[in-house]
Amino acid sequence: MGRAPVQTGSVNGPDLAPAIDGVRLTLHVLAATVWVGGQFTVAGLLGTVRKLGPEAPRRVALAFGRIQWPAYALLVATGIWNVLAVRVGNASATWQAVLWAKIAVVVLAGLGAFLHQRARSKVGLALWGAVASLASVAALALGVLLAG
Repeated sequence: MGRAPVQTGSVNGPDLAPAIDGVRLTLHVLAATVWVGGQFTVAGLLGTVRKLGPEAPRRVALAFGRIQWPAYALLVATGIWNVLAVRVGNASATWQAVLWAKIAVVVLAGLGAFLHQRARSKVGLALWGAVASLASVAALALGVLLAG
């Protein structure tokens, strides 16, 4: 049993499009893991963090923000890359509607997280944190639908 022959996409060498697609999708999923998973991880640890002192929740939130926002930027960048890689004009009207819904909830998730970080009241923290988390989960679910 030998190795399978390398298929070439042209006379110039192998077709790298599948590898590039894999990199693009991996970066997008990795960023979503940090953005969405991080929100739930921080929320799950909040009770324990509060026991560490009155400043601990704010310090943990600031630390999370240092990885949260680069992940969000990577999500937006790879999301744009995803849309450019797909022939959206050839997609069904339903697929395009789901794409626009995803774009809307991604913007809402970012806005909710931004306002959550700036909230000073318990109500504001809870409200904007819930908006950010729910919109993030909605974006994740819509992304899964778009991927097929």
